[in-house]
Amino acid sequence: MNFYELESLIKVPEPAILPFFKPVDYVEVLAQIHEELDSCPPQDRSTLYLLQFQVFRGLGEIKLMRRSLLAAWQKASTVHEKLVFGAWLKYEKQGEELIADLLATCGKCAQEFGPIDVSSQFPLEVNTSSYETLSMNGNHFLTTVVFRIGDEKIVCDRLKISSLSAPFHAMLNGCFSESICEDIDLSANNISASGMRAISEFSLTGSLSGVSPNLLLEILVFANKFCCERLKDACDRILASLVLSIDDAVELLECALEENCRVLAASCLQVFLNDLPNCLNDSRVLEIFRHADRQQRLIMVGPASFSLYCLLSEVAVNLDPRSDTTACFLERLAEFAENDRQRMLAFHQLACVRLLRREYDEAERLFEAALNLGHLYSVAGLVRLACIKGHKLWSYEKLSSVISSISPLGWMYQERALYCEGDKKWDDLEKATELDPTLTYPYMYRAASLMRNENVQAALAEINRILGFKLALECLELRFCFYLALEDYQSAICDVQAILTLSPEYRMFEGRVAASQLRTLVREHVQNWTTADCWLQLYDRWSSVDDIGSLSVIYQMLESDAAKGVLYFRQSLLLLRLNCPEAAMRSLQLARQHASSDHERLVYEGWILYDTGHCEEGLRKAEESIEIKRSFEAFFLKAYALADSSPDPSCSSTVISLLEDALKCPSDRLRKGQALNNLGSVYVDCGKLELAADCYVNALKIRHTRAHQGLARVHFLRNNKAAAYDEMTKLIEKAQNNASAYEKRSEYCDRELTKADLEMVTRLDPLRVYPYRYRAAVLMDRHKAQEAIAELSRAISFKADLHLLHLRAAFHEHIGDVLGALRDCRAALSVDPNHQEMLEPAV
Repeated sequence: MNFYELESLIKVPEPAILPFFKPVDYVEVLAQIHEELDSCPPQDRSTLYLLQFQVFRGLGEIKLMRRSLLAAWQKASTVHEKLVFGAWLKYEKQGEELIADLLATCGKCAQEFGPIDVSSQFPLEVNTSSYETLSMNGNHFLTTVVFRIGDEKIVCDRLKISSLSAPFHAMLNGCFSESICEDIDLSANNISASGMRAISEFSLTGSLSGVSPNLLLEILVFANKFCCERLKDACDRILASLVLSIDDAVELLECALEENCRVLAASCLQVFLNDLPNCLNDSRVLEIFRHADRQQRLIMVGPASFSLYCLLSEVAVNLDPRSDTTACFLERLAEFAENDRQRMLAFHQLACVRLLRREYDEAERLFEAALNLGHLYSVAGLVRLACIKGHKLWSYEKLSSVISSISPLGWMYQERALYCEGDKKWDDLEKATELDPTLTYPYMYRAASLMRNENVQAALAEINRILGFKLALECLELRFCFYLALEDYQSAICDVQAILTLSPEYRMFEGRVAASQLRTLVREHVQNWTTADCWLQLYDRWSSVDDIGSLSVIYQMLESDAAKGVLYFRQSLLLLRLNCPEAAMRSLQLARQHASSDHERLVYEGWILYDTGHCEEGLRKAEESIEIKRSFEAFFLKAYALADSSPDPSCSSTVISLLEDALKCPSDRLRKGQALNNLGSVYVDCGKLELAADCYVNALKIRHTRAHQGLARVHFLRNNKAAAYDEMTKLIEKAQNNASAYEKRSEYCDRELTKADLEMVTRLDPLRVYPYRYRAAVLMDRHKAQEAIAELSRAISFKADLHLLHLRAAFHEHIGDVLGALRDCRAALSVDPNHQEMLEPAV
């Protein structure tokens, strides 16, 4: 396939209007939330943490999003909020069930977000007043009463029945004719004889044990009719304990809503939410969520309607953003919004769905409403719609007005670039990248344009710019197309195999073709590698720090009969290095699944636990593995986890011993190089520079390229700065992904060279924060405070980083801007609530 045949496929789709809350100044919003959390009543905290979650979602901060959800769950003031946020956390952690199972094998329970004992969460709030008056018949007190139901008679204790409710007390002891009757007909009250006997027993014992579910429902209706609060509460709680499946919940919720049974209704809700997303495929459940009226919602979810429909909308969007269900849930979300911030979020999200559904007039109305409430990002939807309707010039002018009225953000220039051509378009996209280098569209557009102009090297360099720090699937797909156009099938298969590693079900060319099918087609044009070829290729790519190339080789090796557990483990290490934690965890779980022995499986279980923050349990797995068999990976895991978890310097000798034991065990050069590198680091920390240098040199002999960095550190500590600089230069020359190498080299040179190296770091990986901090500190030393603050603000605008916020707060304080300092401190505490250095200034 030649270039001209593929040109039509080298298309860059317009960037999506994201259905996220994207405030112009997220720092200000985070600071406001933190301030409100300090002063708001307890019942408002969960919704504030939900708003914080939405801010972090707009920034793409996955860990911070989850932490905000966890805080919402922890601060929940009602059982309904507990259920919603617990289910949300469980939904976010889909696929992590193995972690809880592994913790259980270590005798530790994972923090569980459901199910909970709903009944225990509802206090007993029934009227316990007793009515002790006895009726008289002539001169005799009536101690019993007989209730007739059909042909059957049920003898009851009059005093006990009277105490069930005010209506019974009035009937049996008041001015009604029944008060002087010993025999009362209850046949017309929809209660069976069996039901009445159970009620009589309850009046005596306070228990409904052994009563069947159908009879409980009958008694519940009767109790509600006669205002028997204790009886109704008992039925409510017992029925709630019987809700075990979706079918149970659907069947019993109708009764719960009709009879105002809050415990039962909450139990049904819990069953639905714990089965997300599957329950949204059940039409009966959808009917409940779509059409519950205000009173029914109050019974089912209390005051947490907005939070519930936030969750349901999120799940529905992930299933199918264009579906009627998604639109309905978002309509309800807007209906239940209680303040302007909630309304702007709901209106914007619903507008995005209307836009996808090509319901343009309604989308326009909603974007306009969100914009009027202060969500400036919604203007992107308005101008997109205007262009669709043929008003391209208006779109350009509208965005120009926005850009000139505030301190602009990258997305504004990216959006305006869609409505102009030529140099103007190019300039806007360059400005978008300058303001927000994480936006993928500008790189893709520039690369595709260069490729169409047959400027091949420039096109590849442009797409490689972003792939150097952000492994975006759409960018890998575009580079794959470039390689196809160039008939460079070996490079093309490398990219498609990397895509399939990250997302096995990925579809290319706007979803028309499965990536796996394209791989099959491309494989016909490349040479088949033997197992030995694959290992040689892996060594070459690993030593040149070509992580994407290494991923591709491992993908290919997994098709052979090689030991898959080891390969999946290597894959997970690469994915972690590439900042793809979810894919890395999936690979680790596959490594465990394909382990060839118990001791190997225990090692992978240990890494799974360690990578999810359970270091002690990870250590225990390593020890269990060593008890079965002394192996490189078991000793390496134990040493790695111990070094990371123990602040005690005395543990260094243990770590050294463990790494030495690892190196005595069989392994390949890739892993031995890593062990030697780690051992060198421990020796440096202990001041044993000769031993450290030996480790690094030996690592380099087996092509562990990263050991140059350790050796440079040894040279520096020996006061040989020039040798350290030269050593890092060797790493830069060998490594394909070398932003970190430039950053480290900057420490070993004079200020001008440092500045040049850090500028290169920012060019290669704009997400690394140290260069911004360094440049800002230099400017501050030169008494250029405003320029220093601007340098930090440049990075803060697209990256919520604690250290950047902390430093900017200090600079604001230095120039007397107390409010600016306080705002940054509060925003930083939203990023890390336990950051001690921030706590005092923020008070």
